[in-house]
Amino acid sequence: MTTNRWVKILSIFLVIIINVGCDQVSKKMVRQSIAPNATIYVLHDYVTVTNVENTGAFLSLGESLPKTIKNILLSLLPFIAITLGLFYVVNKQSLPNLMLAGFCFVIGGGIGNVFDRLVYGSVTDFLHINFGIFQTGIFNLADLSIITGVLIILLQSILKRRNLS
Repeated sequence: MTTNRWVKILSIFLVIIINVGCDQVSKKMVRQSIAPNATIYVLHDYVTVTNVENTGAFLSLGESLPKTIKNILLSLLPFIAITLGLFYVVNKQSLPNLMLAGFCFVIGGGIGNVFDRLVYGSVTDFLHINFGIFQTGIFNLADLSIITGVLIILLQSILKRRNLS
């Protein structure tokens, strides 16, 4: 294996580990410091931190599904997708760096949330942003990693279509 390949693999795992680490540390801090459903106002009503355990998917979708179906949809399928994604980014030779970074963010965020589901039975969500016309649901850093990764992948795709990359 060439030095460039080792550097690529090391970089992939480093970006993923940093994403998972930031996510898990932030969730642990919230679990230990904020009572369930308590809210801390960080920036008036614009940015708040609330300790919520989410047994569903993004924005609690699927929360009322039967446990077996929920485990398949929210743990098993994401685990398979993460594994396939990791295999893809490690083995795909001609992936642009921006696209590679995007995939690593998505994989890292996915690992953070799947880990929570397997270890805790739910995902700790805690951030809420409310700027009037723009308002989010309660989310976590893994969700932010996934969204950031998807936006990076879309940006790379647009740049490639326009031959700007």
